[in-house]
Amino acid sequence: MVQKAKILLVDDRPENLLALEAILSALDQTLVRASSGEEALKALLTDDFAVILLDVQMPGMDGFETAAHIKRRERTRDIPIIFLTAINHGPHHTFRGYAAGAVDYISKPFDPWVLRAKVSVFVELYMKNCQLREQASLLRLQLEGGRTSADEARESAGLLAELSARLAAVEEQAEALSKQLDETADAATVATAAHLERKLTGLRRALDALEPGSGSVAG
Repeated sequence: MVQKAKILLVDDRPENLLALEAILSALDQTLVRASSGEEALKALLTDDFAVILLDVQMPGMDGFETAAHIKRRERTRDIPIIFLTAINHGPHHTFRGYAAGAVDYISKPFDPWVLRAKVSVFVELYMKNCQLREQASLLRLQLEGGRTSADEARESAGLLAELSARLAAVEEQAEALSKQLDETADAATVATAAHLERKLTGLRRALDALEPGSGSVAG
């Protein structure tokens, strides 16, 4: 059973953290607060997160610097980062966010539904990735232990079929969200769509490699 995903909320203002929690509580995931870049980096040392919502304007270590540290760490470099900012200094400011490793850049005040929809896609991808890793581990244990009974083979095939169906549902959700956001034709849409496409393609290849007869199961 996959546990709830953790979402890291980073903002130096308590009222902003409360607002984010109110918006994202409907996702029924674990929301973790951090009131500074330093606090966020400490949380990332011990916990795995599906996505990070990172405020740009913070005293001390700002969002750009925090993101740079996150992307330099092997453990955390692939965690999606959504920048949140109350100001907009134009294309250069937005480009700096993407250069720092953000997959999206949202200006406050933001649409709660859009933010929740974007975060939910990354949560779904994270959950599917966890399920695939668990399934791959189970199959390796079975192969290494010589467990190849008909019942176990049917069980593995059933789990793979279920995972494939769930991943297909996420692919459809991501495609629908991408089409909806394409109407804005902004840089955020392009970056988010590209990131989702890469992640989904990787997950689909990993799942296909586990299918019987694929010849790609590692020993």
